Amino acid sequence: MFNLEGKVALISGAARGQGEIEARLFAELGAKVVIADLREEEGKQVANSIGLEKAMFCELDVTSRKSWTAAVQAAQERFGELNVLVNNAGIVCTGSIEHQSEEEYMVVVRVNQLGTYLGMQTAIPALRAAGGGSIVNIASNAANRGAMNSNAYVASKWAVRGMTKTAALELGKDKIRVNSVHPGVINTAMVQWDKYSEEQKQAVVGNFALPRIGEPQEVATMVAFLASDAASYSTGAEFMVDGGAIAGNAHTAFKE
Repeated sequence: MFNLEGKVALISGAARGQGEIEARLFAELGAKVVIADLREEEGKQVANSIGLEKAMFCELDVTSRKSWTAAVQAAQERFGELNVLVNNAGIVCTGSIEHQSEEEYMVVVRVNQLGTYLGMQTAIPALRAAGGGSIVNIASNAANRGAMNSNAYVASKWAVRGMTKTAALELGKDKIRVNSVHPGVINTAMVQWDKYSEEQKQAVVGNFALPRIGEPQEVATMVAFLASDAASYSTGAEFMVDGGAIAGNAHTAFKE
């Protein structure tokens, strides 16, 4: 079993949802964790429940370079260095390409795409100073295909996929690995799975190779693996956590 002993990780969007689960797992595996988010009350509650000897909250607006710089500095001041960055924060705003406004489109791009870019850019000096490290960018299986009425989200996640590969090429010499994780339908507040009828749930996941919704812990485990030394020869790669959704339609049958 891999561990994160001796690692210091900064996780954006960690006050709730998938990011919170990642932060809790990282701490369980031995890491010190910076819970970075705009949700101060929830973030502090997560840090307190993990234990302030292993976790701290830091307010972070991922669209602001100044905010990112402060978060990286806070991690170094509190825990001595920074070894892992998880660009987890992300939003969805639905709308067709015909009707979605420029303003709505750019809100998603600024959080999902620019936020990831600024996170990597500001963390690089700290990771280099620590002798290397790992960046894990949370993309989506929507970074490998299209999705109806999700143009801004899909575009931003394709961008994250490309930035990850480019950063891996640029940073390998510094012993900094950069990988992307591509979740599918995951049981978080963003998805609101409990509001779906059984028929709707079947329509969403019934054709997957693993015909069920994914759980945040399953994504967090992949993220933790990539943050660990167990993934020491993996960089510039895409790691799917989508129940085989991208593999194809498990119910498709062809008659000879």
